[in-house]
Amino acid sequence: MTDSTLDLTLDGPALTAWLVDHPSVSGDEKGLADAIETALRDLPHLTVERFGNNVVARTFRGKGERVVLAGHIDTVPIAGNLPSRLDENGVLWGCGTSDMKSGVAVQLRIAATVPEPNRDLTFVFYDNEEVAAHLNGLGHIADAHPDWLEGDFAVLLESSNAEVEGGCQGTLRVFLHTEGERSHSARSWMGSNAIHAAAPILARLAAYEPRRPVIDGLEFREGLNAVRIEGGVANNVIPDACTVVVNYRYAPDLSEEQALAHVHEVFDGCGVAEFVVDDHSGAAMPGLSHPAAKEFMEAVGGTAHPKFGWTDVARFGALGIPAVNYGPGDPLYAHKRDEHVRTDRIVRCEERLRSWLTS
Repeated sequence: MTDSTLDLTLDGPALTAWLVDHPSVSGDEKGLADAIETALRDLPHLTVERFGNNVVARTFRGKGERVVLAGHIDTVPIAGNLPSRLDENGVLWGCGTSDMKSGVAVQLRIAATVPEPNRDLTFVFYDNEEVAAHLNGLGHIADAHPDWLEGDFAVLLESSNAEVEGGCQGTLRVFLHTEGERSHSARSWMGSNAIHAAAPILARLAAYEPRRPVIDGLEFREGLNAVRIEGGVANNVIPDACTVVVNYRYAPDLSEEQALAHVHEVFDGCGVAEFVVDDHSGAAMPGLSHPAAKEFMEAVGGTAHPKFGWTDVARFGALGIPAVNYGPGDPLYAHKRDEHVRTDRIVRCEERLRSWLTS
């Protein structure tokens, strides 16, 4: 563990390393939230609020437009990939480098170095993004203090390889339960195997052909997959219960209701004894035709891509705020043991955001 004082004079890569070296696995973000709050309160141009382990800082310059820059401060569990390590090729390795402490570092750099922005700014640092939706700190702020999130446009600094990613997929997780009758495995004919009863579910998944719809010029790729299966009592017992956990990642042309109806339809006739929705977060349309999004695209350049995965652009969309994903991390390395970020992309994101907010 390095010094607990967050130094906002560090450059973007060094600030990313500092954040990474202060672990903040979901549910354990308080120390990092404390450091961020303390550092931001030293900036006279910002008004700082806190709710739980969520920190919101705002400028009030009377500008005609307000932009929200948001990022979550939690990470997935550490996988033996701390402390951070900077190699000779300018690549920073460690848990959270890509998802998304490099993006948080860019937020902090803009907060510290752009005291007179051309738009009013809101900086949101929130907890529990990597876990169940009902724990999400941005959602808690939206429920308790919706005025803190008011804005005309939002940039979520989720990993996107320093390119704009529009919209996001919806994510639906369901538990499909099958039932049987328990018996001794030596007399299996006296029972009914619930694990075997899950075979039609797995067959339906293996044969499933996911959609690849094109929305606002971006091709989204769906996926319907078993992510876990649980069953069995003992090695000499025919199981009387089995659960297949299925995750549906769907494109933003489907509503939550349509996505749920589709999953019901896929498994109709598969012998599912009980269908339970465990978690569900809706998708977000790309919205790249919105004037604010167009202006942002022109300012930062590059090519727009679809966002594969769920992000809080969906939550901003539900609040009526158009939003895009734009961060330095590589999403392909999010949650991986070899998670890393190229430091030149941290610098690029910061420079382009600063130019957009000061030109």
